[in-house]
Amino acid sequence: MNPTRIFIAFAMLILTGCASTHPSNPADPLEPFNRGVYKFNDTLDRAIAKPVAKGYDKIVPDPAKMMISNFFSNLNDVVVTLNDLLQLKFRQGFSDGMRVLVNSTLGIGGLVDVASKQLPKHDEDFGQTLGYWGIKSGPYLMLPVLGPSSFRDGIGLYADGITSPLYRDVPKIRTRNQLYLTEMVNRRQQLLGDEKIMEGAVLDRYAFIRDAYLQHRQNLVYDGHPPQPSYDDYDDTDSEPAGNAKPPAPQK
Repeated sequence: MNPTRIFIAFAMLILTGCASTHPSNPADPLEPFNRGVYKFNDTLDRAIAKPVAKGYDKIVPDPAKMMISNFFSNLNDVVVTLNDLLQLKFRQGFSDGMRVLVNSTLGIGGLVDVASKQLPKHDEDFGQTLGYWGIKSGPYLMLPVLGPSSFRDGIGLYADGITSPLYRDVPKIRTRNQLYLTEMVNRRQQLLGDEKIMEGAVLDRYAFIRDAYLQHRQNLVYDGHPPQPSYDDYDDTDSEPAGNAKPPAPQK
């Protein structure tokens, strides 16, 4: 999706956020509004996204799906490398930069992930970078179409979008949007198996997705070693404890 549209949607959510009352989770003060967006997303998913993903899964051969995933993963490694450097993780940044170089050449433009045998893939984005430098996540947000996020991660999503190779290096808007759509369908197809976890086992899908997202994001910000949660330390706007815990020291 066009990063400008992402930013506009994010700004609209900020302007309408004051309408919430008595959230069930202090990290989600906009819960009534977020639930409304979730219902919209769920309806859209059931009517369009999920059927398209199922058709994609049946029609496209597994090797082709793997190559498509590798292609977009290789483009994402460019963004990952930039955020490595912004977090002063120079060793990891060198590794991720080499992944891009190796997969873009020996991997035929990223279609084959030949680098993973020696260079593991990492997951960094600008939302994590902001968190790394002490920026709190702010209220949880359910973005239209894009799904779970937060004030901080929404800004990070926009920043990563305008620095991605798809946005910078594909001048034709129609071609760029086709690539965005292909990436979204590919990602939705990958979630077809995971969503079975919630079927019949989760009473409140919205709360399950929210809590899983917040926990996952905090784990990423702290590189897999988040502080032990203390619900007494939560304030009304932050999804992370307000204690003295800080992200890990910069890696050089």
